[in-house]
Amino acid sequence: MSRLTEFRFKAATAFQRRIGNPVTRRLPFQTLLETTGRTSGLPRVTPLGGRRVGNEFWLVSEFGEKSQYVRNIKANPRVRVRVGGRWHTGTAHLLPDDDPVARLRTLPRVNSTGVRTLGTNLLTVRVDLDG
Repeated sequence: MSRLTEFRFKAATAFQRRIGNPVTRRLPFQTLLETTGRTSGLPRVTPLGGRRVGNEFWLVSEFGEKSQYVRNIKANPRVRVRVGGRWHTGTAHLLPDDDPVARLRTLPRVNSTGVRTLGTNLLTVRVDLDG
């Protein structure tokens, strides 16, 4: 990883961890992803952007497999997603063969712009929702 890429990753994750996530997590209609911590076993909630299409929820991770929630998904793919204020359970799938830039064009514009701007290793994630 280049020095610039590493700097962008560290700066973005520090901001998200200390400021962005604690604030947006509290917004009533913010989309949230809840994973199970791979070490602690505790619920971990991450605000993110994405879109529900039928019984699937699509998102793009801006830091790919370096994202903590992606690492948690690899350890346990069972997740919950809050969309429109309602929680849904499902199973997450990492899709390295999907074109994340093309996928971002189908997702909410504001979040997609941020992911494209800050992202260093985009990775598509699909959550198959139960029922």
